Amino acid sequence: ESKGAPPAAGTKGGPGGPGGPTPVEVVVVEPTMVKEDLQAVGSLRSNESVVLRPEVSGRIATIGFRDGQVVKKGQLLIGLDSTLNEAEVAQYRAEYDLALSNLKRSEDLARQKFISSSAQETAASNAQVAEARLKLAQARLSKMKIVSPFDGIVGIRGVSLGDYVKDGTDLVNVEDVRILKVDFRLPERSLSRIRTGQDVEVIADALPNERWQGQIEAINPRVDANGRSLELRGRLDNASGKLRPGMFVRVRVIAGERNGLLVPEEAIVPQGEEFFVYKVVDGAAKRVPVKIGVRRDAKVEIVEGISTGDQVVTAGMRLSRDGQPVRVLSPA
Repeated sequence: ESKGAPPAAGTKGGPGGPGGPTPVEVVVVEPTMVKEDLQAVGSLRSNESVVLRPEVSGRIATIGFRDGQVVKKGQLLIGLDSTLNEAEVAQYRAEYDLALSNLKRSEDLARQKFISSSAQETAASNAQVAEARLKLAQARLSKMKIVSPFDGIVGIRGVSLGDYVKDGTDLVNVEDVRILKVDFRLPERSLSRIRTGQDVEVIADALPNERWQGQIEAINPRVDANGRSLELRGRLDNASGKLRPGMFVRVRVIAGERNGLLVPEEAIVPQGEEFFVYKVVDGAAKRVPVKIGVRRDAKVEIVEGISTGDQVVTAGMRLSRDGQPVRVLSPA
């Protein structure tokens, strides 16, 4: 009975028990292209954004849009009552026409020596004054029509037909959201690693399963002395219209690419502030201290501690000691 005890114990422990090697799954380490990135948070802005305000006081006579409507550049959005202005333009146009007629008559008389040259100059001066008055009246009339300065989408108006508004009153906002700008900050130590035209990836918390690609458009030449940070602005296409100005986003700046060794996150064994992996060497699990780099898509870069071709344990790690016998399971 005593002779049969060791096999029974081994059988009871089974693979991985005290009498047998621990079954483990491994990954063979191969060089992989690793993207170096810088991460930040930012907010989205419209490519162009304006709040329309009248330059003169008046009563709203026309509203040429619906809330949230797509509008074209030059489209009439708000029209103020321009009855008096139109009458003023008609008056000064008549005076200008009369001044031109007097000028033509004075020129004919001057050629025939019936009036002096000074009388002709006076007529010419009167025509110029009349023209200036007409242009001024036309300019005042143009201020009564508020048009869209660019193609975009109007917001929600806060005024109605018949409202009397003073100059500077907020009427409605217009946003160009086909292209969006993303403003974010990076530490000043990143200055040597960034440049305009660099690729950025944007993720919105409101749309976590989608990513938008863009480029760095501008870098503020001045470093913020308070936070020692760089202010950057990216630019990304929003043809789908899913992103909105004001959204909170996470920004990833692609700073470069290099070859690196990546292992699944589950292969990392943390202990305090140190990290280890188990490497299969001659049928045993050897615990190896490692230094980690970037984390990407559930994988961790190992910058020191393992080499290409090493077998690193990823699953079945009921390993209690360095040098524990292991049996590598096939991928199937």
